[in-house]
Amino acid sequence: MTQPRPELIAAADPEARSLARGLIGANHAALAYLDPATQTPGISRIALGLCPEGWPLTLISELAPHTAALRANPAAALMVGDVGEKGDPLTHPRLMIRVKAAFLPKDDLRDHWLAHHPKAKLYVDFTDFSFVRMQPISALLNAGFARAFRLTPEELRQGAV
Repeated sequence: MTQPRPELIAAADPEARSLARGLIGANHAALAYLDPATQTPGISRIALGLCPEGWPLTLISELAPHTAALRANPAAALMVGDVGEKGDPLTHPRLMIRVKAAFLPKDDLRDHWLAHHPKAKLYVDFTDFSFVRMQPISALLNAGFARAFRLTPEELRQGAV
């Protein structure tokens, strides 16, 4: 008879929530999406920020393959977290967030985005660019070796208790 396996992924504690909120505030992320033509996964690096409500936000071009993919299927995932200068890359914290993408009116977010991404002034007004809010569905924080946590959307939101 096999012994039941202990739960390897814990509910988030205050330290995990704080670490996740720090990671979600990154200026870039990897975006995973499903290619509508081939039904195979794709991944892109995107600029990242937070919308005024505290959810992940990006500005993307219609020329990027992930834009068409998100329009066809808004289910996606983000990976945030950078590898440090030293040590095993797998020991550095990273956060995977399952999201639902929602395209938003550009005028509502232009000034907010530029306040945090001033270099985007070069292209933010191009007609092929759109803002996309990445509404979290769930998240998994890998805080280092043997430290994994599940997080709810509300636990990720900046400013949440």
